[in-house]
Amino acid sequence: MVKAAYSRDTTPGTSPRTRILVAGGGYVGMYTAIRLQQKLKSELERGEVEIVVVSTEPYMTYQPFLPEAAAGSISPRHVVVPLRRVLYRCKIVSGEVRSVDHAKRTATYTTLATEEEGAGAIQIGYDELVLAPGSVSRTLPVPGLAEYAIGFKTVEEAIGLRNHVIEQMDIASSTREPALRAAALTFVVVGGGYAGVEALAELEDMARYATRYYHNIKPEDLKWILVEASNRILPEVGEEMGKYAIRELRARNIDVRLDTRLDSCENRVAVLSDGSRLPTRTVVWTAGVKPAPVLAATDLPLNERGRLRCTAELTVEGTGHAWSAGDAAAVPDVTAEAPGTECAPNAQHAVRQTKVLAENIVASLRGRPLKPYAHKYVGSVASLGLHKGVAHVYGRKLKGYPAWLMHRAYHLSRMPTFNRKARILAEWTLSGLFKREIVSLGSLEHPRAEFELAAGGVPSRPLARRHEDPPMSARERRRGRAPGTRPGAPSGEAPGEDRGRKGPDAPGPVTEEG
Repeated sequence: MVKAAYSRDTTPGTSPRTRILVAGGGYVGMYTAIRLQQKLKSELERGEVEIVVVSTEPYMTYQPFLPEAAAGSISPRHVVVPLRRVLYRCKIVSGEVRSVDHAKRTATYTTLATEEEGAGAIQIGYDELVLAPGSVSRTLPVPGLAEYAIGFKTVEEAIGLRNHVIEQMDIASSTREPALRAAALTFVVVGGGYAGVEALAELEDMARYATRYYHNIKPEDLKWILVEASNRILPEVGEEMGKYAIRELRARNIDVRLDTRLDSCENRVAVLSDGSRLPTRTVVWTAGVKPAPVLAATDLPLNERGRLRCTAELTVEGTGHAWSAGDAAAVPDVTAEAPGTECAPNAQHAVRQTKVLAENIVASLRGRPLKPYAHKYVGSVASLGLHKGVAHVYGRKLKGYPAWLMHRAYHLSRMPTFNRKARILAEWTLSGLFKREIVSLGSLEHPRAEFELAAGGVPSRPLARRHEDPPMSARERRRGRAPGTRPGAPSGEAPGEDRGRKGPDAPGPVTEEG
């Protein structure tokens, strides 16, 4: 282990400063640190306290705006908040917490430099721990999922998916093979929660709009399928609004399949539990989330779902000086009538928990009593595309344009920093005055490809294609051809197929106009 760069101050004649370690730079981690630096301003200036934030990314992503970023309604750089800009009194470490030994008040983390240095993980001591690593996508052992599917939890995935959808329309427009065209225009989204429904609705809206600029693609040529394992979608907005959402989606020619699971997506064929086999080049996986793996690498108590057992005061149960909130925490809901009810791991609770969390940490440091977190769930809003939505708030049910407007207003109010609020509002205003952008910038994900080719090398596979094709081996890269194809085989020939045989799994388009 390498000693942390910022160990406790042990200069003779001075008392050790109190270190607050915030593990995670998501919504909970960032907002907790913002409030701590405000409330502990004088202590920070005197050097009595330091706040260290360890985050895998140097920015916080506001995930409710990812669908609009994917659809092009919002610039991707405006749905993220740079941590170093807003946490100017904190020490930001771009790294990942790997384990926590709370009994010894130490945590280990890695950074981008540790692998280069070959020195291993770094150990850091702390006095107070805020464990807020968030969640990761929950995956199942579905054959082909890791090779062909794409998630929808990060801004990189959202923009990559937008580029991919437009690229598939370009392929469908230029190919002369009906099977390849049908597969390119078939989009399968797995998961009927917020992420899945909003991503599908926004992308379908964008793709349908884009068809007006393609001479040989009509809106009815697009095939969108929503696969949900339960018997309803958007359970947070209530059964009635969930049924309305299904009717709205089906009216747009979106195939909503309930009580259905994805059994396989190998070889670019989505096999569903109802027996359907759908040749497709696009599988989007949004079937839930699970706590971050680092929670299992701690000595802190977890519940049966792998979340931290917390008290109503947002302390970790049975321990001192450890705190948590958001997706990683199982916080009792003191407003619920049924005993044992926990707060749902959603943005509505996370937003409010950060305020109580920061205030309780300050109260603990100053020897004051803690206060419990109490918030009665007020309802939910969801977007179904441009000018369409559903809402169930304070017992009132809204649909259509009013629900969509409420969705935008609510999330705009929750977007951190005035800077980002103003930029997003300006973009919404301009998007109402001008036409949508339908450009695919997939080359941004692999900017050196053009130069590699000019310099006489073979470009490595762009990241945008890694969820479509198996990775190229070093031998195949040297030969400059797709995996499994024979020398001289046409780009439209699928790997492993006989000469002259065509099929929906062909990896490359014919470049001539059909």
